[in-house]
Amino acid sequence: MARGKAVEQEDDSRLRLDKWLWAARFFKTRALSHEAIELGRIEVNGERVKASRVVREGDVLDMKIQQLPWRVTVLQLSGQRRPAREAQLMYVEDAEIKAAREEKMLLLKAEHASFPHGEGRPTKRSRREIDKFRGT
Repeated sequence: MARGKAVEQEDDSRLRLDKWLWAARFFKTRALSHEAIELGRIEVNGERVKASRVVREGDVLDMKIQQLPWRVTVLQLSGQRRPAREAQLMYVEDAEIKAAREEKMLLLKAEHASFPHGEGRPTKRSRREIDKFRGT
């Protein structure tokens, strides 16, 4: 019998949703994927679920990640986090939702570019002018 922490042998046919989302690289940590599920940002086959739900091949996931919509169909199950190119083979994206997401990303970029940005921290002279204007 080995000493120390027991090693978990996870069966790939029974994989938690939060672990799959982490392994598929939708979230940086399992805690973030768990939180998104608990906040209702992830739906499986149109239903709100818990993080411990077992994900299966063929499940359709509707997600809202950073205000951007995602709809993916699970193709493979893996609890091991792999490089991004391999992780993208675990699912297939819905083409319409992908186009809508890219359009929204371009809109957000254009909106951000039109925001007035300050010139940074005020100089000593401009600070004195601000104070003089405020009357302090």
